[in-house]
Amino acid sequence: MPKKILVIEDDKDIRDTIVYVLEEEQYEVIASENAKILKRLSDVEPDLILLDNWLTDWTSDANGQQLSKELKKDPATSHIPIIIISAVNNLKEIAEAGDADGYLKKPFDLTELIDIVKKHVK
Repeated sequence: MPKKILVIEDDKDIRDTIVYVLEEEQYEVIASENAKILKRLSDVEPDLILLDNWLTDWTSDANGQQLSKELKKDPATSHIPIIIISAVNNLKEIAEAGDADGYLKKPFDLTELIDIVKKHVK
């Protein structure tokens, strides 16, 4: 059974690229343009979440860092590895403050994407 990756990315081109690359690597990928899917996380049951830090259509003040922190506080979801994706300069600090398991700086190399997914999905 393939590992399941949840991709939350509002940029369609980036989202489509991530989905294509990970499906080629034999992962099952569920993609969403917004964080509303997190309300159904128990239905999705991902092995890893790739989470954009800046979601333009998220209706609250939450960003990837805050969403990651909330997921890590919840015993039902704290075990799911979360990788925050962004182009900001202080991404390492943002990921750490959000209790994320890692980060991926945009623009990223496709090999870098595959490597970080393999590292966190065993």
